[in-house]
Amino acid sequence: MANAKELKGRIDYLRGELKTVLDEAGDNFDMGKVKHIEGDSATKVDWIKKTDTELNSLQSEHDGLEEVAKVREATLKHEAEKKGIVKEPVVHSDQPIVEAKTFGQKFVETDAYKTGLSGNGVESTINIDPQYIYKTDFTTSAGFAPETSRTGLVVESAQYPLRVADIIPSGTTNQSAVVYMVESTFTNNAAEAAEAAQYGEGALALTETTSTVRKVAVFIPTTDEQLADVGQVSSYLDGRLTFMLQQRLDQQLLAGNGTPPNLRGVLNTSGISTQAKGSDSTPDAIYKAITSVRTTGAADPDTVVMHPNDWQSIRLLQTSDGLYIWGNPADAGPDRIWGLPVVQTTAETENTALVGAFRTFSQLFTRQGINVQVSNSHSDFFIKGKLAIRADMRAALAVYRATAFCSITNF
Repeated sequence: MANAKELKGRIDYLRGELKTVLDEAGDNFDMGKVKHIEGDSATKVDWIKKTDTELNSLQSEHDGLEEVAKVREATLKHEAEKKGIVKEPVVHSDQPIVEAKTFGQKFVETDAYKTGLSGNGVESTINIDPQYIYKTDFTTSAGFAPETSRTGLVVESAQYPLRVADIIPSGTTNQSAVVYMVESTFTNNAAEAAEAAQYGEGALALTETTSTVRKVAVFIPTTDEQLADVGQVSSYLDGRLTFMLQQRLDQQLLAGNGTPPNLRGVLNTSGISTQAKGSDSTPDAIYKAITSVRTTGAADPDTVVMHPNDWQSIRLLQTSDGLYIWGNPADAGPDRIWGLPVVQTTAETENTALVGAFRTFSQLFTRQGINVQVSNSHSDFFIKGKLAIRADMRAALAVYRATAFCSITNF
């Protein structure tokens, strides 16, 4: 009985012969044109039939041998698995099949085994495939619990959006402080003058004002494994660290007390106006603050800043017959009061509000943008396989005209 290789050779030969004859016969199967084999047309047709029959028979025999080979391979693989030996093809087809070895096979190839009989102890490391470690059925009780799917989504804790920095113009500086001149004296004695009469004398005085650059910083400890094993953790930590800085800066821009290393926020800037609510309604108190900015500060206010709970009180104001004053509940309604946009932020203390010309008379200067660094040099992090991810930025706030801002108290 021929083997599979011999059968394949015979099949290829007969196919070549048959193709030559059919090519010579052409599309009309004219046997008179066939020169590859001798005989009349009937003889040539008979040869074609016999050749085709033989091809079918050889192909069936070849296919049978292929099936036998597959069964044999499966049987050998099954036996090998029972003995702890598995043959798996490697990824690249041009490389040979690699045979995985059992723990015992690996051990007898080590220096420890080869020199052990002579009494010379040699330390050796053996890499063992985990599938050879477990001898019981790998069930839930004997091994790991079923794996669950992780989406990769991280649901961040509830934090109020950044708002204050959005209403203050920004700039940059390459110095440790921002210095500017504030007009502290303005005496206007301009008047009509008769011929040869003395002119009125005016007066101007400037005061140098300095806004010192301050640093806002934070760090988070993590481990080598966390950064290496979790693909999203690096970008997640970077994002949350930068948000922490921006959130703190938002608070400082409004309420920083100016004591180093704090920035001095608008509310703690010397010279801003104040307006007590007293017996006024909340809308009335806000309008009086707007008037204060316009008269005392000679500025046009552009924004009202307040706590969300205080804006809620305004939005829920009703007439005596139950109609909402600040818009229909079915509509989103404008976040505006007396024509000015309202910025809601928890950086503002509840029961207070701030009216100001932020875009004209304040500016945020950045000395250094957000910088993120990773190091193991903190404390004992190096010997514990831990890392510190730190972020910092440097900025200064300049309030050019304090009276262009008015704080409303006791809502």
